[in-house]
Formats: sequence, structure tokens, C-alpha cells
Amino acid sequence: MNINKIILDFIVLAPPFLLAITIHELAHGFVAFRLGDPTAKLAGRLTLNPLKHLDPMGVICFFLIKIGWAKPVPVNPAYFKNRKQDMLLVSLAGPGANMVLAVLSAILVKLLVLFEFVPVYVLTPLAHMLVASVWINIMLAVFNFLPIPPLDGSKILAGILPSSLTTLVKKLEPFGFIILLALFYTGILSSILLPIISFANSLLLG
Repeated sequence: MNINKIILDFIVLAPPFLLAITIHELAHGFVAFRLGDPTAKLAGRLTLNPLKHLDPMGVICFFLIKIGWAKPVPVNPAYFKNRKQDMLLVSLAGPGANMVLAVLSAILVKLLVLFEFVPVYVLTPLAHMLVASVWINIMLAVFNFLPIPPLDGSKILAGILPSSLTTLVKKLEPFGFIILLALFYTGILSSILLPIISFANSLLLG
């Protein structure tokens, strides 16, 4: 085990990962707040402080298997005027924000070549962080789009399905984490996610 490589990976990956999960949860909470739900604000989750959003297990999993998550921001649909439509918007906000952040990171990577006045010892780690940011944000967006509870994709699916079918999605909620574990250990999760992530990554950085 190369300790220096582990430390270097942590230094490069930690900042973009913390920013990605913070923006993801902040986007959920902010959209919910704008739609009338003060729950996230009252819980102190409308903040750029990553410590408020960290899920220890999600962080550990990210550095071990490169798939991670944050502590879900609390949302109370009872405050919404149109529960189904507004919950759909709140659910889209998180992965949507990650896709925007991925695009912005890719643009900044391409702009770095113009910064000839920046010292190499600053430019190189910054470039690595931005490249990592593209991949991490795509990963979070694609992972969360999976229609499996408690991921955002299940709420998005519930928001676009007819009300008669929404109950079927809700019935999966108690088994969501078990389904995710099964998909991971059988390799199905990787076979679904990695081609999509790799394609989007190459599209933005190619």
C-alpha cells in the first residue's frame, strides 16, 4: 500500500467531493425553501459548510469504492402547494446542480491553459482537482438518478408517473438500501453506472 499515493489522492479528491455533496444538498434545500418549505433552513442545512452535509459512511464509501453520498437534506412536502410537482423539482435540483458543476469544472479545466502566469506547482494540483470535480459531479448525478429509494431518481420517477403507479415506487422504500447493496456486490451497479459516467466525462473533457 502506497501511503503517499493515498495521501495525494485524498488531497486531490477531498475538496471537489466536499463541494459536490454540499452543492447537491444545498440545491435540494434551497429549491424546497423557495417552494415554501422552511425545514432545511430551520435545520441549518442551507449552508455551504460541508460539515453540515457529511454522511460518514458516504465519505468512507467514496474513498473506498468511488461512490459516495451526503446526509439527505430534510424536506416536508406538506408545505408545498402542489406536492407532486414541487417534490419533483426538489428532487431534480440536487443531480441538476451536480451536472452544472461538472460543466463549469470542465470549462475551467480548458481555461487553465490560458493561465501561463500561474506557477506549475499551483496549476497542476488545481487542474487535477477540476478534472476530478467533473468525474465526481457526474458520478453523483448519475448515481442519484437511479430510480431506487432513497435516491433522487425514485422521487423523480414518482413525480412523473401517474398517481396510481406512485404507490408501487413507495412500496420499494423499505428495500431500497438492500437493492443497492445487491446491485453493488453483483457488479450490476458498476456495469450500469461506469459506461454512462465515462461517456459523459469524455464528452465534457474530450
